[in-house]
Amino acid sequence: MSKICQITGKKAMIGNNVSHSKRRTKRKFNVNLFRKKFYWVEQDCWISLNVSANGLRVINKNGLDAAMRNASEKGFLKVEDIRIIN
Repeated sequence: MSKICQITGKKAMIGNNVSHSKRRTKRKFNVNLFRKKFYWVEQDCWISLNVSANGLRVINKNGLDAAMRNASEKGFLKVEDIRIIN
């Protein structure tokens, strides 16, 4: 499972740890991801998505169906990546 938000497309960034003496070593800034279950009213089923904290805010603001439609248009969400839960 890759650490990518399926709604916003956010993924890990690369940066530096900077010590007090300004010595730099590489590090990774991971995304704040959650495996979250949503009820998809249009399809009458439960689905599971990898969503970042910002992705949750997008879903709360626009609704699940609109957020998923925008994510699939931008290429972040594919139909085969959606896990349907019984």
